[in-house]
Order: sequence, then C-alpha cells, then structure tokens
Amino acid sequence: MTAKSNGLHSSPANHHPCVPAQARVERDAEGTGLSTRRTCSTQDDTSSELRRGDPPDGGEQLAAPTFQGRGALARIVRLVLVLRDWASKSLHEEQQRPDPFLERFQGPELQTVAAGAGHEDEETEEANKKKKWQIFVVDPAGDWYYRWLAVIAFPVLYNWCLLVARACFSDLQKTYVVLWLVLDYISDSIYIGDIVIRLRTGFLEQGLLVKDLKKLRDNYIHTLQFKLDLLSILPTDLAYVAVGLHHPELRFNRLLHFSRMFEFFDRTETRTSHPNIFRICNLVLYILVIIHWNACIYYAISKAIGFGQDTWVYPNVTDPEYGYLTREYVYCLYWSTLTLTTIGETPPPVRDEEYLFVIFDFLIGVLIFATIVGNVGSMISNMNATRAEFQAKIDAIKHYMQFRKVSKDMETKVIKWFDYLWTNKKAVDEREVLKNLPDKLRAEIAINVHLETLKKVRIFQDCEAGLLVELVLKLRLQVFSPGDYICRKGDIGKEMYIIKEGKLAVVADDGITQYALLTAGGCFGEISILNIKGSKMGNRRTANIRSLGYSDLFCLSKEDLMEAVTEYPDAKKVLEERGREILIKEGLLDESAAEASTEGKSIEEKLDRLALNLDTLHTRFGRLLTEYNDAQMKLKQRITLLESKMRQQDLEDFFSDSSDSLLEDEEKGLHGRMH
Repeated sequence: MTAKSNGLHSSPANHHPCVPAQARVERDAEGTGLSTRRTCSTQDDTSSELRRGDPPDGGEQLAAPTFQGRGALARIVRLVLVLRDWASKSLHEEQQRPDPFLERFQGPELQTVAAGAGHEDEETEEANKKKKWQIFVVDPAGDWYYRWLAVIAFPVLYNWCLLVARACFSDLQKTYVVLWLVLDYISDSIYIGDIVIRLRTGFLEQGLLVKDLKKLRDNYIHTLQFKLDLLSILPTDLAYVAVGLHHPELRFNRLLHFSRMFEFFDRTETRTSHPNIFRICNLVLYILVIIHWNACIYYAISKAIGFGQDTWVYPNVTDPEYGYLTREYVYCLYWSTLTLTTIGETPPPVRDEEYLFVIFDFLIGVLIFATIVGNVGSMISNMNATRAEFQAKIDAIKHYMQFRKVSKDMETKVIKWFDYLWTNKKAVDEREVLKNLPDKLRAEIAINVHLETLKKVRIFQDCEAGLLVELVLKLRLQVFSPGDYICRKGDIGKEMYIIKEGKLAVVADDGITQYALLTAGGCFGEISILNIKGSKMGNRRTANIRSLGYSDLFCLSKEDLMEAVTEYPDAKKVLEERGREILIKEGLLDESAAEASTEGKSIEEKLDRLALNLDTLHTRFGRLLTEYNDAQMKLKQRITLLESKMRQQDLEDFFSDSSDSLLEDEEKGLHGRMH
C-alpha cells in the first residue's frame, strides 16, 4: 500500500490535476530576472516533469499497472502536452527577444507595438481576423505578392511554350490530350485567381498603402492590362464542342497574360543577390522561347506545303527515320537554331514563301546575335567592374613605385596589403556604394553590418540614438598591415580608433615588449583628442600601439568627434571621465591644474552664456527695428495715397464749380436776349 501510494503521489496526473504544465513553467521562469536563468528554469522544470512521469525505483512492479489502459494513455498525453508547451514557450521567447542594442536604436514605438501584440484578448484577435478577411489587400512590395507572381509565372510560361507546340505538332496534342486538358484548366483557374488578386492589390497614395476596395477596383479596371486579362480568360475553348478537342489554337488568347511573367522577372532581378547571373539566364530563356516558336512555325509551314515536297521542308513523315514525334521536334529545333544563329548551313529555300520566311528568320537572327553580344558583354563587364577598378588602382601604385624606385620590401608590403583587401572582400568603398541612401538608412545599414563590433564599444553602450547615428556615419575604415604603428607615444593625436577586427599590442619604446593586448571592440586614442584639462601629455599620445597582424580599425577624427558631441554634452562627459580615469591610473593627470581649469571653465561658461544672451538681444532688436521700418513704410504709403485722393477730390470740386458758373452765365445771357 505504501509503495502504491508513493507511486500515485509521484504522478503529475494525480498530484496536480488542475494546474497546467505551462503555468508551472511560467511561475518558475518569472522567479528569475535574467533571460539565461529563465531558460534554465524552464529546462529544469521540464526535466522535473519528466522525472515525475517516471515511477520510483522502489515501486516499479506496483506502479507498472498504471501504464495499462486509460491511465497510461492519459499519462503519455500529459507528458506530450508538457513537452509541447515548453517547446512553444521557448520558441516564442527566442522569437520575441530582439537585440537590446538595435532595440534602443530603432525607437520606443516599435517596442510598444511588439510588447502590446501579445496582450490582446482572444475575442479581439478573432474580430481582427474577420476584419482582415473582409479588407484583404495585397501589398505589392510584400513577400506574399512576390510568391504569387512566381505561381502565376508558371502557367504563363506553360501556355507560351506548349500551346504553339500542340497546335503545330498534332501527335503531341493527340498523345497526351487528357494531361493537356487538366493542365489547361488548372492554368485557367490560376488566371481567374490572379484577376481576383489584382482587384485587391494595393497601391501607394501619398506614401500610404490604399486599402479602399472601390479605389483598388477602379485603379485596375481602367487599365489596359485589365482588358488583356479579361480577354485571356474568355472561354474560347467552348468551341471544342463543335470542332473537337485537337484544336489548341483556340486557346491562343491565353497568351495575353504575359505581363505577369515579365513582372516576376523584374522583381526577381531586383531581389536576387546575383543579378548578372539572373540576367544571363533570363536572356537565354527568351532566346530559347524564340527558337522554339520558330521551330514550331517551320514545322507548320512544312505541313502546309507538304512533307518532303522539296529539299527545304521537313522530310516525308512516312520515312520511319523522320516519322516519330521526338525526331520531328528535334529536327525542327536544330533547323531553327542554325537559321537564327547563322552559324551553320541549311537547305536553301525553293518556293517564294520559303524565301520570305528564311529572310525574316535571318533578320530575327541578326537581332538575336546583336542582343546576345551586347547583353552578355555588358553583363560580363558589370560582373568584373569591381575587379577591373581595383586592378587599375594596383597598376597605378605599381607604376608609381617603379617610377620613384621604391625598395622591393616596401613594394612587396604594398602588394600584400592590396591582396589582403581583395581576398577578404574589403576593397569596396562603402561610402561610395551607400552615398545615394539617406543618412538614416545608411546609419541603420552600418549598425547592422558592424553590430558585433559596436556592441562591444563602451562609449556606444549608453549613448543616445541620435549620437549613435552621427558617430556611425563619420566612421572611416582603415586597414593596417602587420607591424604597423597605429600611434606612437608623444605624437599629436588627431584621431581615435575602434578595433573592428584584428589584434593590437601596447608596446614599449623598443617595439617588442608588450604591456597589453587590444582586441575587437576596443577603443583607444580618445584621450589625446579630448584635450582633457590637467593632462601632463596635453594632446599627445600616451602609448605605442602596434598591429600584430592585419587589423581593421574604425577611425574617427577629432573634428568629427567634437562636431558630434557638441549637441550631446552627457556623452562628452562620459568620454572625459573615462579619459581622466586612465590618466589618473597612469599618473599623467595634474589634479590641481584640472581643478583650476574647472573654475576657469565655469567662468568661460558664464561668458559664453552672456555672449549668447547678447546675441539673442541683438537678434530681437534687429527684428524690432525691421518691424518699425516696415510699419513706417506702410504709414508713408497710406499718407501718400490719402494726399493723392485729396488732390483728386479738390480738382473734381474745382471743375464742378467752374461748370456750374458757366451754366449760370449762359442762362443769364439767354434771359437778357429774350427781354
């Protein structure tokens, strides 16, 4: 009885019937603060659940019946649920654990959205799903739209390649008629689905994706492509009822849906990491399709004239050597390839229509040859453009060193440096490549590319996102050869360095004795460019630093650093404090001079503030003077206008008085004559 009771108590199914396994895992995880400890707690909890599922050592025989019947099944189900919940929870935590360095740089709004996404109610999620289905709009820049283009490209290519072949080679149509019917109507259904997708494909208006279904519908319906798409799905194959199934030319209207294939090719060329290779493959595909169509037309012309009627047409099909489908197509394809590429001899034409077709083929062949030479030549030159430019730089350096009679050792060192750049793919000027991007995107790319290095730099750990952008955009990559001195003690410091890759050594004056080793993420040289008050070295280097092998360093000049930290005084204080700590440790800081400089600095700050206030008052006075001059000018204009109006009024009164006196004199004269 004791063993049996122990076996029951050890079972999670009997001991915790109402507490789900995920809740126990979450309670264990919430008890710790660090993510690593949280992961360990979930693993320990899972292992404890597995141990609970095992029977105790002392009760193996008595606990064995629990694995029979429903109890065993329930026990296994619970263990599976525990494992599933633990795996899903661990995966969820990994997916929602962004890099804190990038998280701080990207801004709080992204964090808010990501954090709030997991706290929605189930009812809200269901309502949102229904709403999404009702306003289902495809983003043309999204991955889903690109995948759909890949799907629609297959039926378009199928129709363009096989419809003409089935129409010309009757054996091909008759042998696989059921297969063609199935593929035809599958492609038709995809065409119809594509029209539905186009009716719900969004477009940008003022930079935002339009989701109004009426606007989307009107935007698509009023285009030429909608008319072509509508013609491409007209059920012209209903005429099969009248003429029979072996007339695939009735489906030639399906060829009008070609734009989707070209759109897929364009987007693939934009997305692929090897655009030149894709362009060559695309060009070859176009050439093969043209040769294929030409072969089918040649066979159709031979059928119309009559097989074996002359030496130009296809031989008589009654001959067993030329009477089967594979030979028919291969022969026509061979003839088409020789004709269009103009690299072989074919039987001369006999009839006038044959002459016309061959002339047309020769013209097409010349265009194809010119296209091949031009496109392939430009693609190869583009593929080798970087190498050619790099080689030109090396040749120029070699010519200069030979002209100046540089020593062989130095020449070998320079050539090895260039070889290192090319071998490790560091010959590309990143600034030149990214110059067309805005500063924000350039900064994001630089942070993502050099993330592992920047995360190790202490001055970047607590700096603001704006300062991080400023500094990253000003970094310049420099490569040092083995044995090169990055700086020497006593040199005037003009740059600070951040180690991206490689190892540097702080060495004595003899260049051999090593005091310290600097690795990736290290930062040095900021002391001499910060002009720390009280430093006994001033703006001079305090140590000798030498490259052990090839080292990649980010260089930040004094001007660029001061320009960046001017608007970020906290970051400047952090740099200065770190510099003071190093100087105190090495005994190179005069504390009395530093305190005096601090007092002088406070006076300088007051003077700067006073000068700033004077500048502000001067600006305000200038603005008031400008406003006074404007008001005075407007007042003068109004007075001048009033004076002109008064003069005009006086003239009008004078003329009216004179006209009245003349009228009175005339009336008096008339009265005198009458009397």
